[in-house]
Amino acid sequence: MPLILVVDDNEDSTRIIETVLQNSGYEVRVARTGKDALEAVSHAPPEAILLDIMMPEMSGIEVLERLRSAPSSARIPVILLTAKSQDEDVISGYQYGADYYITKPFTPKQLIYGIRLVLGQEKGTP
Repeated sequence: MPLILVVDDNEDSTRIIETVLQNSGYEVRVARTGKDALEAVSHAPPEAILLDIMMPEMSGIEVLERLRSAPSSARIPVILLTAKSQDEDVISGYQYGADYYITKPFTPKQLIYGIRLVLGQEKGTP
């Protein structure tokens, strides 16, 4: 089972995401802060990361920058999962190194498609 790290400070969001992913055969680890996420990645790198942008103390963009700057985590696929849906936000996410961008609210189908896509399990067409 591929391990997915979910990074979000909202407990309701992480519970929903965790349920969707586990029901689709993924192992899930949750981090509530950017610091916890970076620590989790250093101890046991996941196959992919779902990362919220708007978090206290350390934003998802800062976490993404740190992941991309470290050789041990630079190649881990990162999906930004956020309510920020303006064109500038999406473009900025990709410029900082996101592999995929999903806006909230999302459907379980969108979430699983994004995970499968970044893991190379999808051909790119829904």
